[in-house]
Amino acid sequence: MRSEAASPPSVPGIVTSDDIVATAQSIVAQQEESGAIPWFSPTHGVPGHVDAWNHVEAAMALTVAGLREESRRAYEWLRGAQRPDGSWPAKWVLGEVTEPGGESNHAAYVAVGVWHELLCTGRSGDGEEFARRMWPTVRKAVDFTLGLQTRRGEIIWIRHQDGRASDHALLTGCSSIYQSLRCAVALAEHLGEPQPEWELAADQLGHVVAAHPEAFADKSRWSMDWYYPVLGGPVRGEAAARRIAEGWDAFVVPGLGCRCVSDQPWVTAAESCELVMALDAAGDRERALELFGTIQHLRHEDGSYWTGWQFENERHFPGDRSTYTAAAVILAADALDGTSPGSALFKEIAGRPLGPSEASDPIACGCALVPVANPVRTRL
Repeated sequence: MRSEAASPPSVPGIVTSDDIVATAQSIVAQQEESGAIPWFSPTHGVPGHVDAWNHVEAAMALTVAGLREESRRAYEWLRGAQRPDGSWPAKWVLGEVTEPGGESNHAAYVAVGVWHELLCTGRSGDGEEFARRMWPTVRKAVDFTLGLQTRRGEIIWIRHQDGRASDHALLTGCSSIYQSLRCAVALAEHLGEPQPEWELAADQLGHVVAAHPEAFADKSRWSMDWYYPVLGGPVRGEAAARRIAEGWDAFVVPGLGCRCVSDQPWVTAAESCELVMALDAAGDRERALELFGTIQHLRHEDGSYWTGWQFENERHFPGDRSTYTAAAVILAADALDGTSPGSALFKEIAGRPLGPSEASDPIACGCALVPVANPVRTRL
């Protein structure tokens, strides 16, 4: 059900508000009765899986498009599916857990979703009630995430089912967690329960993302590791411009979009739209608009989006239209439109610009004092 108060975004000459609603409806068409949102409906007999990060992104997109009842169903499912330790399983398929490990960026991203929902619906009368209802969920999720932070500041990517933490951190995941922590801090302050430790953890993490590539597993062939430090917020200003310039030719295919990985002839709509938001956040609106227009070749007539295009074989690859892709399109349109209360989410949180803070320095992460190989906090 679409909210009458909603005003879906539009990007003149590229997508209309009606186009955005159609794209959101393509997400709803794949939402399960429980409220969970899988990556895609069963394709060639293979069902799509659910993970908490992409589920939250899809819920945010539904809110932007005015489908708030469906969005709230998604958040209610997420609240009920959280485990006692604050995490969610890495994957479900048709309601059954298939990968039980808890990923740190999956857990943390609920804070972004709840803060976004509060921004978008707070004035409608129930945003405050929603935020307070979700606050225990956010608090447990952030505590789980920070339980995987090392003394240097990076956050290990997963805790396995047996309780063991993995031995490495991921740059994309930590960049996302930085934004999540900033949203969690803002939410805590808004609700009158400030969490200064979270803010310090975010500052430390932001510094490591911006200045310590050695802290992360090498995933440099993936475009997400290229643009996510900008999208998530740790890298801004001249550093952001340099980072984007350094990877542009490796990942962007003129007239087609952004590659998923640098060594494969495959562009994807989700990565392209995330890059759109990163460019917009970095102040490069002209290229953001151009890239957003370019990726529309992956739009289906029903408003959904093909996940990707293999441009050597000239076919859609993989052969599905995914909810997370549709969600990325909607959030990118909202960022470019710039009128919704949540449209600046990748630029500032609670009036404070994303980017390095005064605390994001070598002293804050400890790197100026002692070398640390894999300094996991003692609470692990």
